[in-house]
Amino acid sequence: MSVQWFPGHMTKAKKEFEKNLKHNDLVIEVVDARLPQSSENPMLNQIIKHRGKPHLKLLNKSDIADPKITSQWLKHYSQKANTLSLSVSAKNKKNKLAIKEACFQLVPHRGTSIKPVRAIIIGIPNVGKSSLINLLTQRKIAKTGDVPAVTQMQQRIIVDDDFVLTDTPGLMWHKIEDEMQGNYLAASNIIGINAYDETEAALYLLDCLKVSYAAELMTRYDLDPNEIAQPSEQIIEKIAEKKRMLLKGNQPDLKKAAITILQDYRHQKIGMISLEKPNDN
Repeated sequence: MSVQWFPGHMTKAKKEFEKNLKHNDLVIEVVDARLPQSSENPMLNQIIKHRGKPHLKLLNKSDIADPKITSQWLKHYSQKANTLSLSVSAKNKKNKLAIKEACFQLVPHRGTSIKPVRAIIIGIPNVGKSSLINLLTQRKIAKTGDVPAVTQMQQRIIVDDDFVLTDTPGLMWHKIEDEMQGNYLAASNIIGINAYDETEAALYLLDCLKVSYAAELMTRYDLDPNEIAQPSEQIIEKIAEKKRMLLKGNQPDLKKAAITILQDYRHQKIGMISLEKPNDN
């Protein structure tokens, strides 16, 4: 699978981002803590690196990611120049102060009512950027939704007297070449439903889970060690049989089982899961 998902408004948004970057002091990038590498936009990161802007990476949804793996990612990003990282959750109101303090640390020459910090916030669709903006402003100022591409235009937001945000649409890159990356994004509900095959995404998810979260997988689906050691195609069949997801002739309904696995992962019914580690590549 080579996922292509690049809605037309994103081309315009990329140009707007490049133009507005020079008027901001730093970049706040929101990624999904479960898959920080796959959920960052390499196209925008090249622009940020070229401009030399201070960079704050927010590992959002850390409340549903594996905390041990999240700690590894924070250590990984701490080694990058001009970069700070935080694990955050849009549900935790205490994160507002931590985010602001990190921004002030990156641009210590700003942060007053006369010279407020000016930050541009970016993130690919459905990583929770709008929810974090609402957390920072303490009011529902940005549209949110459990579907990709809610924000369609840039907007300037006064968070506090000493802090101003420029919001941007969720920006994907033109073509996702890496098959695993594309399926991880699909499993995590980051790319649109029309861009991927649910059964294939569930197979890639199972490939990860049976290695890193075998106990959780066995508990959730009543599987034994022999069953969990089978190829993922057979695991889906077994889950369909155990859950009585059957077609005519008592054949396992693989698509229904795949959708169930994806939904269980997305709603933390399997556990706190991270799909990527810093040393995976």
